[in-house]
Amino acid sequence: MPPESIPADILERAARIKLAVFDVDGVLTDGHLWYSEDGHELKAFHVHDGLGLKRLLANGVEVAIITARISHLVAQRMADLGVAHVYQGQENKRACFEQLLNALQLKDEQCSYTGDDLPDLAVMSRVGLAIAVANAHP
Repeated sequence: MPPESIPADILERAARIKLAVFDVDGVLTDGHLWYSEDGHELKAFHVHDGLGLKRLLANGVEVAIITARISHLVAQRMADLGVAHVYQGQENKRACFEQLLNALQLKDEQCSYTGDDLPDLAVMSRVGLAIAVANAHP
């Protein structure tokens, strides 16, 4: 979407973002849960998303992951990208988000959250810029 077609209020909110938080499954992956014959979980991450996360970090925006699932693959991918704030196994995403805000001394309006499903709503309702991926749950 060309910048001139983005509503001014969204651009203003985006300019205040100091922390971008992301769910993983369905946001940074295609949402499928793949298992190998020996029971290992597989995930597909897109390189474009990785570049986006690296660009946020390079431009002074902190990046965090808050996900309910636990996966070594997520830890490895985020380490490869230089993402330091990785919170897995978080059934209460809102509580995790509050702890992260306190640790970084940020306010809700300085944060964005990208999600795709009902468990993400608790955080999305608080942040300055809530983003739902194209195939998110209505």
